[in-house]
Amino acid sequence: MVGDKMMVTNGKAVDFETSSTTCNGIGGRIVTPRKEEENTAVLEIVKKYNQYAYLGIIEGPVPGIFNDLNGAPAVYTKWRKGEPSGKGTEGCVEMYTDGQWNDKACNQNRLTVCEL
Repeated sequence: MVGDKMMVTNGKAVDFETSSTTCNGIGGRIVTPRKEEENTAVLEIVKKYNQYAYLGIIEGPVPGIFNDLNGAPAVYTKWRKGEPSGKGTEGCVEMYTDGQWNDKACNQNRLTVCEL
């Protein structure tokens, strides 16, 4: 728990669409850190499972500009140096096991982490 946000995982690594469907199915959505404290909470889950995880942030219509799942600009980011680098070819965002972010193709299998 971070504030009023609960973060949960089923421990499964799947593509972005499947992660999104899973989270929606339990009344939540893919986790979207909006401040350092939330990023740290997600990082704890990522480290526990030793897997990268998708975040609820996707590339918008302008290459290199990322938004939350509602289409609003991402207000908090923690990009690894040199990222995002896909510029239209990597539309999803993953969290590494050090808490930093990378843009990544959405068809890769990553840990499902939902927020409720």
